[in-house]
Amino acid sequence: MRVTLSIFTCFVALLPLSACGGGSSASTSSSIPSSSSGNPGSAPTITVQPINQTVTVPAAATFTVAATGTAPLSYQWQNAATSVNISGATTPAYSISPTTLAESGLSFQVVVTNGSGSQTSNPATLTVNAATPPAFPPPTITAQPTNQTVTAPAAATFTVIASGTPPPSYQWQNAATGADIVGATSPIYTTSPTNTGETGMTFQVVVSSTAGSTTSSAVTLTVNPAQQIPPNGVAVLTYHNDNGRTGQNLNETTLTTSNVNSTNFGLLGSAAVDGPVDAEPLYVGSLTLNGAVHNVLFVVTENDSVYAFDADTFASLWHQSVLGSNETPSNEVDGCDQVTPTIGITSTPVIDLSAGADGTIFVVAMSKDSGGNYHQRLHALDLTTGSEQSQLNSPTTIQATFSAQTFNPEQYEERSGLLLSNGVIYMGWTSHCDSGAYNGWVMGYSESTLQQTSVVNVTPNGSQGGIWMAGAGLAADSSGNIYFLDGNGTFDSTPGALQANGDYGNAFIKLSIAGGALSVSDFFAAHDTVANSNADRDLGSGGALVLPDLKDGSGTTWHLAIGTGKNAVEAPLSRIYIVNRDSMGKFNASNDSAIYQEITSNGLGGDTGVFAMPAYFNNTVYYGAVGDNLRAFSIVNALLVTPAGSASAASFGYPGATPGISANGTSNGIVWAVQNGDNGVLHAYDATNLATELYNSTQAGNRDQFTDNKFTTPMIANGKVYVGTPNSVAVFGLLSQSAKLLRKSHPTNVQRGRLPMHKAPHPGSSTPGN
Repeated sequence: MRVTLSIFTCFVALLPLSACGGGSSASTSSSIPSSSSGNPGSAPTITVQPINQTVTVPAAATFTVAATGTAPLSYQWQNAATSVNISGATTPAYSISPTTLAESGLSFQVVVTNGSGSQTSNPATLTVNAATPPAFPPPTITAQPTNQTVTAPAAATFTVIASGTPPPSYQWQNAATGADIVGATSPIYTTSPTNTGETGMTFQVVVSSTAGSTTSSAVTLTVNPAQQIPPNGVAVLTYHNDNGRTGQNLNETTLTTSNVNSTNFGLLGSAAVDGPVDAEPLYVGSLTLNGAVHNVLFVVTENDSVYAFDADTFASLWHQSVLGSNETPSNEVDGCDQVTPTIGITSTPVIDLSAGADGTIFVVAMSKDSGGNYHQRLHALDLTTGSEQSQLNSPTTIQATFSAQTFNPEQYEERSGLLLSNGVIYMGWTSHCDSGAYNGWVMGYSESTLQQTSVVNVTPNGSQGGIWMAGAGLAADSSGNIYFLDGNGTFDSTPGALQANGDYGNAFIKLSIAGGALSVSDFFAAHDTVANSNADRDLGSGGALVLPDLKDGSGTTWHLAIGTGKNAVEAPLSRIYIVNRDSMGKFNASNDSAIYQEITSNGLGGDTGVFAMPAYFNNTVYYGAVGDNLRAFSIVNALLVTPAGSASAASFGYPGATPGISANGTSNGIVWAVQNGDNGVLHAYDATNLATELYNSTQAGNRDQFTDNKFTTPMIANGKVYVGTPNSVAVFGLLSQSAKLLRKSHPTNVQRGRLPMHKAPHPGSSTPGN
């Protein structure tokens, strides 16, 4: 204390340092701490304040402070607006990394503290600017939208493909006015249901980003008039009645569950033709031919003939051979006897009542010329005369290439029924047996020009994958997406995604028609698909059915399709696949858990599987497997219910049965099915209970006897049932007096040569037997 006092006195007296206690100036200086180290016990003093920081997101921002005072000094950075401490910010420098735009405007301060006190800095503000976008070019359109032709009231779909950075946005417009179309802001624009007043409208799409915008070329919509259903409301224009392939005719007012019995109902007669009728007959009511109105039955044969008959009197109205000069129907190829003795028109045609001047029937025919060359052609025939419509470029030779594969007309057979959707005729192709090198082709041809619009090969880097389906047609939903079951063939086994090499053998396939191009957009394949395919136990023996929209218990609407084929190699052997058309499930090598529903027990019987097409009516699916009873499965809350609610007493040998349905709305539902054998048997069942058989063609002895074909599908229209035979169409109906007289004028025992007996199937054969 004394020393301290002496020094204090010396300072007060302002005496020279040399007079106050003596010693050198140097020693005197060392006894007084310099300002750089602070005086003993001095509080902190901030010598350099933190300053405002401006950065561009996401660069780091750093605030610093400098202070003096007795050590040790501690630091605590705070939010200046709230004085809340920032956890961990306890050094002279505080960094924020990375910064965000949300932090712009925040201010920060720091409290410097030691044992003698503290000092708080001035606040410093953080400004965060947005990053300056790099200079990118405007979006580029890599695939322009194309003109679309539809038949009212179908919707039309326009598609554009564009690229750019940043990812672009889309706005479809009326090209004539430049007006935006509300809600049309994706690469795909689907119109609302169309009408003929919209034909000629043009559309464009503006593809935009922050880098700029690009406008597509204008495209035109053409809307053809809706097909005019005849005045009597009866028409069967495509395989199994509609593009969903439900097999239901809901306008049948003559045949009822009361009058279809062996007393009142039976064989009326037959319409004789020049070869086997493997395709389903088609029907147009109240069609005017040669100045007279007829109900018309259309029939095609394996002898490359197309017939139009009066559906009530069986009189021939016209007959057209589609063979070229010096041509014959094809012979059996590579010794395959699946279609025998000749191959001509195998698939079910399709009719468009609005195409051409009088309506058009489209058929695909195979032939062979005198030089040994094989031909596949698409024909468009006038409904009223049968003449080739040259203005539609009929006939057109079918040819295609895809991914270095070339279509060989000799190697293929067009078995599946034709599909007409949005002005395009689609066809699927398979081989003769499993012989030779083949792939799975689907092609589309414009119905107005017969020019090919699209093609896809579903095994382009492999082999096989034919489209058999027991003659069932490619199915389509209301948006034009196409569904089918593919046969055994190469499968890439890519899990959970579209297949790496584009090979989809033995799969339930969905094709998109976006942009007018066919492409696989989704699929389902069972976990053991490769093993089944290798053993020829594939899905391709059965047909696919697009179910109407269904609601579950919560009111959610589901878009489903159903199908199955041969029994699997390993348990569960018998399966039914129900897929969600919006997300089919793709492939998982471990299990099938991604599928919407799979029936693996209490489903179908028999030891072979399905070589047929199911039918749908009134929330019920009807299936006829090989060696099994015809079964009816109810649909409740958008799920197939097992076991079957009812079944027929009769068992159906190979190839099982493809049922057809007649009903008046939801009443008087009748399920019709043909049983294969030495002679065919036509069965009729009450649709509400298959145990109730209303009629079969053996109940009246030989009166209703007929010979059937493999894969026969009964067609029901306007009080009659039409069944293809080896040389005719057998016609069944009510046995009124006039009908009985008609039967006498058309005896049922007039037959052409019998075809070979149907062979029992081998479980591993794609389409066994004759």
